[in-house]
Amino acid sequence: MCGIAGISGAGSRDDLTRMMAALVHRGPDGEGTFVDDAAHVFLGHRRLAIVDVAGGQPPMCNEDRQVGVVFNIEIYNHTELRRELEARGHRFATDHADTEVLVHGFEEWGEDLPLKLNGMFAFVVLDRRRKRLFLARDRFGERPLYYAAQPGFLAFASELSALAKHRSVSRSINSRALQKFFAHGYIPAPLALLEGTVKLPGGHWLNYDLESGKLTTRAYWQFYLEPDEGLGEADEPRLVEELGALLGQAAGRRLMSDVPIGIFLSGGLDSSLVLAALAHIRPAASLSTFTIGIAEPSFDESKRARTVARHLGTAHHERVLDLDRARALIEPVLSRLDEPLGDPSILPTHLLSAFAREKVTVALSGDGGDELFAGYDPFLALQPAAIVSVR
Repeated sequence: MCGIAGISGAGSRDDLTRMMAALVHRGPDGEGTFVDDAAHVFLGHRRLAIVDVAGGQPPMCNEDRQVGVVFNIEIYNHTELRRELEARGHRFATDHADTEVLVHGFEEWGEDLPLKLNGMFAFVVLDRRRKRLFLARDRFGERPLYYAAQPGFLAFASELSALAKHRSVSRSINSRALQKFFAHGYIPAPLALLEGTVKLPGGHWLNYDLESGKLTTRAYWQFYLEPDEGLGEADEPRLVEELGALLGQAAGRRLMSDVPIGIFLSGGLDSSLVLAALAHIRPAASLSTFTIGIAEPSFDESKRARTVARHLGTAHHERVLDLDRARALIEPVLSRLDEPLGDPSILPTHLLSAFAREKVTVALSGDGGDELFAGYDPFLALQPAAIVSVR
């Protein structure tokens, strides 16, 4: 988790300084700026060092400083992309920083760069030759990116609270975004809580022309459900084997780190499968697992997590969230949320993250599995509802 912010047009270094100060918690390992006074562009970066700790200092530029990037990324296929770019004549200055792939990759592929990336990312490129800013967000929007645009002005940041530090950004509430929150329990992109602010949707990029102020957004990728009606029970063994191979490959890629890695273990199927996949790649005893128990037994899953950890032989760590601790967390946790979120699990997740950070810098989890595999109970209502609607 890094933090980025920037301004084009109205604004100053002071505005950038205030925006960056609001992102210190995202990047405790360093700060960098990339400023083009002639174009009146100010870019800033707070770094959490994970890959190439010594060499990957922000911001990252090409040889003649005509292309610069600020970033919040993990690019899992950066080694393969580096080899491809070197074969095309690009020369890298760092030992193995995944960020440098963005610089040379943008030189080589331009707007097609996001299609090449396997990972989670939000990054902004200053292309001084073509006088433009290029913003991109990963396919599912894992890394946040907010922006505000007015005639002759663009500002962006990893967090809405940082974006709001710019004097030209409104503090008024967007009533449409608030309606969406009450409908869904969160605010879906491209809406954002403050009037005039926008979330760049996942799978999208944005081009901003520094001379004309023209702003263009485009979807470079979209998720489609494409059921294969020809599949039957006889195909199940092959599909299970394919799923296992893909899960193992994905888990292995996410071990890319020069700092300690842990696993959030809930005891559910998703995180247990992630852990099992990792245990086939690394000795289980070298894997640290973290669980938050709930004092109320009807909500507690720590026993199952403990069973999985014991079965696989991990270094397991637990803490318990009781009512008094939950009450104490409400104010500090809610004060850190840029937008309202109707999910009470934010409290144990916060405690779990703080607990794990005592020993590791990066943690894997099973988040997203229930959405991809329709694991939540409400999904069970979809098929009957579809049948009723057809009738």
